[in-house]
Amino acid sequence: MTRKTALSRRPPLARVLLLGAATLTFSSQGAHAQAMPEPLYVKAGHVMLDPAVGTFETDKTLVVQDGKVTGIVDGFAVPAGAHVIDLRDRWVLPGLIDSHVHLTSDVEEGSGRTLSAAAQAMNGIGKAQIMLNQGFTTVADLNGEAEAVFALRDAVDEGLVMGPHILAAGAAIAAHGGHGDVNGQRREVVLALRSPSVCSGADDCRRATREMIMMGADLVKVAVTGGVLSNTNAGLGQQLTDAEIAAVVDAAHHMGRRVTAHAHGADGIEAFLRAGGDSIEHGTFIDAEGVRMLQKTDRYFIPTLLVGEIITRKAKAPGPGGMSPAQREKALAVGPKMIDAARRVHAAGARIAFGTDVVSNGPETANAREFVLLTQAGLSPLEAIRTATVNGADHLGLSAQAGALTPGHDADLIAVSANPLQDVSILQKVSFVMKTGHVVRD
Repeated sequence: MTRKTALSRRPPLARVLLLGAATLTFSSQGAHAQAMPEPLYVKAGHVMLDPAVGTFETDKTLVVQDGKVTGIVDGFAVPAGAHVIDLRDRWVLPGLIDSHVHLTSDVEEGSGRTLSAAAQAMNGIGKAQIMLNQGFTTVADLNGEAEAVFALRDAVDEGLVMGPHILAAGAAIAAHGGHGDVNGQRREVVLALRSPSVCSGADDCRRATREMIMMGADLVKVAVTGGVLSNTNAGLGQQLTDAEIAAVVDAAHHMGRRVTAHAHGADGIEAFLRAGGDSIEHGTFIDAEGVRMLQKTDRYFIPTLLVGEIITRKAKAPGPGGMSPAQREKALAVGPKMIDAARRVHAAGARIAFGTDVVSNGPETANAREFVLLTQAGLSPLEAIRTATVNGADHLGLSAQAGALTPGHDADLIAVSANPLQDVSILQKVSFVMKTGHVVRD
C-alpha cells in the first residue's frame, strides 16, 4: 500500500521572531506571528546538503524564506542589508531526527509517582526543549499518556512552547497484563490507570488502534513482546497473538498510519513483519530469519542502543537503583546484547533509523551518544548520520520536509565545530540549531 505521512504540513514556529541578524526573543504577541518575509542567508563554511550523497560542500550560502530552504548559492555574496547568519567556521548538517523518544516520561526517572495528564504535559515541555537544543528538530514520541503528549505536540505546533516537530503515537497498543499495561499494582489501581490502548483479541485490538488514532495519533506503536521496564516477570517473548498483531497493522494502515513495534523476542519480531508492520524498535533477540525478513522487505530497524547502555548501567549499580528484581533481570538480559543485534542487521544491509528511547542531557547520556554506539555496531560515521537524517525522514514519511537541506526542504539545520565524518561524537556538542528558519540556539 502507499505509505502516507501523518504530518502533511508543519505549522510555523509562532511567537519566535528573528530580530536583526539571528537575534531571538520569545514574544508575547499573538500565537500566529509569522516568519519575516525577507530572505535569510546562512553562510556555511562546510555544509552537507544531502546525507544520501554524504559529502560536505564548502563555501555555500543557504537562502531561507518562509521556513524553507529556497536556494543554494556558491560563495558568500549576499544582497546589501540582508539578514545573515555566519557559520563559515562550522560544519552544517540537516536537523537531526530521533525516531524513538518519550517526552512526558523517561527511563532515567523512577520515582514511582503517578502524574496527571496535565503534569505529564508540563514535564514534557522541558524535555522538548532539551531535544531541540541538542539539535533534534524532529522526534517521534512512542508511548505516552495520550492526552498529555498530544497536547504537548499541539502546543509546539502552535508556538506556545519550544520544541522539535513532534510525531506522537499516544499510548502503545498492548496486551492486558503485558508490556504497556499497568503492572505490579493492586487491581483497583490497575483498573484506574489502565489505558484504552490495552486490548485482548483481534477485534478489541482493532478497536484500540482506531481509538488511539481517533484521539490524535500520527503513527501507531504496538508492544508485541514483553519489555524490560514493565514490572512483571512475563518475559521478553511475544505477548500479542499473530491475529491481534495483524489486526493492529491492518487497522492502522487502513487509516493511513504507519505501525512500529516494540519487540525484543525473535518470535514477536517475525510475527510483526509477517503482518506487514513498518519498523522494529529494539530487536534485541532478532535471529537470522528476522534479519532476512527485514532486509527482504526493506522495513526499518531502530536499535535504541543508548537505552540499552543506560539500563545495563542501572541494573549493575549497587542497591535497588529504582528497579524491581524482574526489571533488573530483564535489563541484564537485554542491554548487553543490543549492539550485537544492530551489528548483524547492519551487516546484512537492512535499513536502520536513529532512535534512543530516552530524553537525556547528561554528559555521557545525551541523545547524540547514540551515534557513537552505532559506530561501535559497525556503522561508519556517515552511515550513522544517515540514520538520523535521510533514513529517519524516510522511516517517518517526512522525506519531502526533513533529512536534507536541498531547496524545498524545511530549514531545519544544525552546526558543529568540527567534521563529524572524522569524529561523530562532535554531534554531542551542537553549537547552533535552526528550526523552520528560526534560530533556537546560537
